[in-house]
Amino acid sequence: MKTHILIITALESELKQADVPAEVKVIYTGIGKINAALASVKAIHEYQPKRIVNFGTVGKINPELSGLISIGKVIQRDMVAEPLAPRGMTPFCPNPYEYFSPDGEFICGTGDSFVTTEDPWLGIQKVDVVDMELFAIAATAFRYNIPWQSFKYITDDADSGAGNEWQGKMHQGHDLYMKKLNELL
Repeated sequence: MKTHILIITALESELKQADVPAEVKVIYTGIGKINAALASVKAIHEYQPKRIVNFGTVGKINPELSGLISIGKVIQRDMVAEPLAPRGMTPFCPNPYEYFSPDGEFICGTGDSFVTTEDPWLGIQKVDVVDMELFAIAATAFRYNIPWQSFKYITDDADSGAGNEWQGKMHQGHDLYMKKLNELL
């Protein structure tokens, strides 16, 4: 089955398939980079999309941000293999260490941890927000030469209260996702 737009998101509580037009397929990856990569590969093979759109939630590093933002660049914040490669780069890997979306504005740092404390490296890299799936989704889209976009709803301040804030706000981006999807269609 082919689809023009494939939406990839971590959890059904963020966006339900029943809420989007029938011609748009929503894939749920689960949390984390491995789950996101596996689900993305499977979905690409099954649906052969022309474009991938990621909707999801993020914690903010940039205190000026709020609401729904578009991501223009994603890096891996938890690949730390020094001295074999600088932080953020996978050693001995020919794949890019950063991925770009032509439509986005902000930088996302992806990692398999919930950010609850300040990390100076994120500031040096000018990371605006942090998540747990986008790098894997973007890397998979790149591998299959499929354009991707990402729209992230800011739920928390990536601090000690982030877990509770995220749980209380993760569903609040739904209406903004739907508005953005209508613009994309």
